[in-house]
Amino acid sequence: MSLQKQELRGKRVLVFGSGISGIGAAKLLDAVGAEVILYDGNAALKEEDIRRKLQEASGCRIILGDLPQEVIDSLDLAVMSPGVPLDIEPVQRIEKGGVPVWGEVELAWQIGKGTVLAITGTNGKTTTTALLGEIMKAYADSVFVVGNIGNAYTGAALSMTEDSFTVAEISSFQLETAKTFAPKVSAILNITEDHLNRHHTMEEYIRVKEQIAANQTKEDFCILNYEDQVLRKFGETCPASVVYFSSRQKLERGIYLDGDMITLRTETEEIPVVKTGEMRILGQHNHENAMAAAAMAYCAGVPVETIRKVLKEFRAVAHRIEFVEEIRGVAWYNDSKGTNPDAAIKGIQAMNRPTYLIGGGYDKGSSYEEWIRSFDGKVKKLVLIGQTREKIQEAAHACGFMDTVLADSLEEAVKICAKEAEPGEAVLLSPACASWGQFDNYEQRGDMFKEYVRKLF
Repeated sequence: MSLQKQELRGKRVLVFGSGISGIGAAKLLDAVGAEVILYDGNAALKEEDIRRKLQEASGCRIILGDLPQEVIDSLDLAVMSPGVPLDIEPVQRIEKGGVPVWGEVELAWQIGKGTVLAITGTNGKTTTTALLGEIMKAYADSVFVVGNIGNAYTGAALSMTEDSFTVAEISSFQLETAKTFAPKVSAILNITEDHLNRHHTMEEYIRVKEQIAANQTKEDFCILNYEDQVLRKFGETCPASVVYFSSRQKLERGIYLDGDMITLRTETEEIPVVKTGEMRILGQHNHENAMAAAAMAYCAGVPVETIRKVLKEFRAVAHRIEFVEEIRGVAWYNDSKGTNPDAAIKGIQAMNRPTYLIGGGYDKGSSYEEWIRSFDGKVKKLVLIGQTREKIQEAAHACGFMDTVLADSLEEAVKICAKEAEPGEAVLLSPACASWGQFDNYEQRGDMFKEYVRKLF
């Protein structure tokens, strides 16, 4: 069963989840004339608080706590927020009842117009999305930067025209419920262990990530990391035309780092794009992000001159190895976006001075040994917080890194580092864990870190 935009009017649609994505989906469905039921399993929420987020004249029905079977039996469609696991009992009842299940990305895709450029991967999505968004804004008049970057895709869908470009950061959670979603240009930046508490196996996580290209054709493009073995293999069967990027070797065709020059090689020419030293973002991982964004823009028709100009001007996004302050000779960096071990490894690799590292948080089922082994003499002390602090400390000691301390809060961790760090050293918040349990999201964690640091003045 497939429901298109014109068929949504008058249909009874359940939106599952009342966060940013759920509210965005409910507003969009309201606007196209659907009969909307907004459901959240958290019975402690207050209906009036949720209703304040909706349009004033919204006729949306709100259900909290248990989901009655008679409501499920009446549905034409269910739209899942990405934070809702598909294996929980209410969702299984919806699917068992034969109700089509979409995600908010599928809903926005069905209603939106124009050209979609979509980015996924374990790490680097936000920086690449922000960078590509700036390139597209320098090229086109109508550009929307949406998705997991913080702006609901559904919130922009009705404003899109055939001339619009939509740059979308897409998570594995969102790809689980994308049915016909088919971007003109997609990218998978890398795949490393993450979200196994949701996807359960690495094989399933990989399968879901690769879904970003499932509905593409050879008329479309998929940008893949040549140095990622999983993605190099996927390139052999990917339904789109594959363009690789590489930070380690020259490619016969694609975009690669040649010394300090990012170079684009097509079938007919070799084009110097930009020198890494001309950019304002640091680290090999950011050079890879820049290559991916440049390749996507080029495939979307953007001139190299425009790409080069934006690459030179772009600054690092908040919470991703973001310089905060230098206090008494100690440099403080906020890498709260380092929500898994692989991302946190990139944070360590970008440091160029002895570093006090603050880590720990919500347990997503990750292992931490590889992260600890990446310290490579740079980390002087590991200060641990949150649910995983004992687990990480145990892993650190097993790896021979003994200089660890447990703190009861992020604020206490900041104070410990401020007391011990000396001029010429750095303090880095790069948790290798999600923020949940202590903070609403990684942005709040990073903002609180910056606030605690600035209190040290």
